[in-house]
Amino acid sequence: MFYHNKIVLVTGGTGMVGLHIVEELLKAGARVRVPIHSRSLQIKHENIETLSADLMRPEDCLRVTEGVDYVVHAAGATAGAGVSALELMPLLLINTVLTSNMLEAAWRLKVKRFLVFSSSTGYPAFEHPVREDEMWLEPPHPSYMGYGWQRRYMEKLAEYVHDNSDTKIAIVRPTAVYGRWDNFSLKAGHVIPSLIARALENEDPFVVWGGGKECRDFLHISDFARGSLLVLEKHAVCDAINIGFGQSVTIEELVRVILDACGRSEVKIVFDSSKPTKIPYRAVSTEKAAALLGFKPQITLKEGIKDTVSWYNGCAII
Repeated sequence: MFYHNKIVLVTGGTGMVGLHIVEELLKAGARVRVPIHSRSLQIKHENIETLSADLMRPEDCLRVTEGVDYVVHAAGATAGAGVSALELMPLLLINTVLTSNMLEAAWRLKVKRFLVFSSSTGYPAFEHPVREDEMWLEPPHPSYMGYGWQRRYMEKLAEYVHDNSDTKIAIVRPTAVYGRWDNFSLKAGHVIPSLIARALENEDPFVVWGGGKECRDFLHISDFARGSLLVLEKHAVCDAINIGFGQSVTIEELVRVILDACGRSEVKIVFDSSKPTKIPYRAVSTEKAAALLGFKPQITLKEGIKDTVSWYNGCAII
């Protein structure tokens, strides 16, 4: 009942994460407000209010935040593995300005709670599931010099607001998420949607960047949305919590799951280790989320990939 009849602003509500947050909030009986800028909202509901806004403008942030109980800040720019350091620069600026603007608006308007999405890219390159308290022991992996350090700064900016205002801050450190409404662009998409798109284009041989032994923790977006809202409800104390699946998989294993879901399990797989793959191992400890929130993922990788492929196929047919 925590969200029932509460007014919740979801920035980035037209993107993959934001859309699923909106859906979960509607299930919980919330009244949801979504700023609209460059994309339209793909779902409709009587409890959704949309407002035209550019959150790079502080005055628009104040306008859309007026009268809300909570803010889920899911707006931001992302990039795939192939984006150069120079191409990443504008995205870092956008994310910094968006977050700063929204935190200031929440502070000025005395919003009760604010959810910030950090990132597991801020963690050091440890070869074990990383705990939340290990974030600051060493710098991020060199491949995340820009994005990882920026996410660390976002956490400190949120801490500044938490310590100096009446707004309670919740911080989520996501693992790699995937699912419906993802970006399936071959250039800008992340690993799972890009691989699905290529698999359905009948590539043969199927060339995969890296050696195949890189490890990741992948979480279906529905589980991620549910877990994130639990953090805002139960742990808005400016203390970050990992939301992940809690079990790593190699890229080779992932590719085979994707090819099987796409009906292409017999295709030849070729690994190209000359291509960029970021960090060789990334997994997060989910013990804190289980202990404090009672959070456990409900969707396995095979189930989640099958659901994502089915959804993407339906969109392609339409």
